[in-house]
Amino acid sequence: MTGSVSVQVVAASGEGGDLAMARGGDGAAFGRLVEPLRRELHAHCYRMLGSSHDADDALQEALLRAWRGLGRFTGRGTLRSWLYTVATRTCLDLVEARGRRALPVDLGPSSERVVAGGAPLTEVAWLGPYDDAGLGAGPAVPEARYEQREAVELAFVAALQHLPGNQRAALLLFEVLGFAAAEIAAMMDTSTASVNSALARARKLVAERVPSRSQQRTLREVGDARLREVVTGFATALEDGDADALVALLTEDVTWSMPPLPHWYHGVGPVMDFVTRVPLTTCGSWRHLPVRANGQPAVGCYLWDEAAGAHVSWSVNVLTMRGELIAEVTSFIGDEHFGLFGLPASLP
Repeated sequence: MTGSVSVQVVAASGEGGDLAMARGGDGAAFGRLVEPLRRELHAHCYRMLGSSHDADDALQEALLRAWRGLGRFTGRGTLRSWLYTVATRTCLDLVEARGRRALPVDLGPSSERVVAGGAPLTEVAWLGPYDDAGLGAGPAVPEARYEQREAVELAFVAALQHLPGNQRAALLLFEVLGFAAAEIAAMMDTSTASVNSALARARKLVAERVPSRSQQRTLREVGDARLREVVTGFATALEDGDADALVALLTEDVTWSMPPLPHWYHGVGPVMDFVTRVPLTTCGSWRHLPVRANGQPAVGCYLWDEAAGAHVSWSVNVLTMRGELIAEVTSFIGDEHFGLFGLPASLP
């Protein structure tokens, strides 16, 4: 016990020294202060904004604001809570300026027949995938209701996009990050009653849009070995053009969407009609690499490009599981997603 207290005292002393130096203009000291929190702050920005690239911009802006305003940090609360205040307010400014992000299922009904040659819908701000590497498996703090990876699952982040900014922020700060309502009121410059009201409305909408069984719980029940079999089977079926092997992995009510293409398919019939006519027959040769995205299994998909003489990055397919079957495939089309996961730009 004595050793533990000593370590805490040394850590606190070190942080205090860096804080004093940072207030004196030492950028390296400020970097040491924020580095342990950078990963979780970035995840918070992603949850608020629904885009890894927007989260990069928001975190950079928030840390710049924090550096410039470090003199306003009185030390009454923790540095963590103060940085979350700055990051949340930065994200709220971006939410107001850029609006919410969407998935194809938010825009209209599913397509019963294959839509060939559809053009990307560039005027829509699309939800993007997220690299969950470095996020812990459990809650950020004991008071948090959601696990860290659970709170970046596609269904949860997509549901957040339907909330006004203040409700989104209140829910994340309370349920995911474990701040008390009174703390959140101070962070958002409002009343505790307003925070509680925002929480009640946010919880209601999220409960309507997010399945009661999280992907984290489902994946634990399926087990790593079986999950690897499913992911390998999915990739192999696409590479081999094997429709029967693919359909055996899907639920009857499976959905398949491909942002930034607006159309999507619902039900094993329409989905397999699309898969059979497009990726299995007309697209050409595929290669795949397994990856994780949004706390879920995913596959980086590479399509043969004759001019390049290689399979080039095409989409990151995030798989949503129900039991041992795939209930949703969200294909995030675009080579800009591959760098997020450290995936190569091409394969032989």
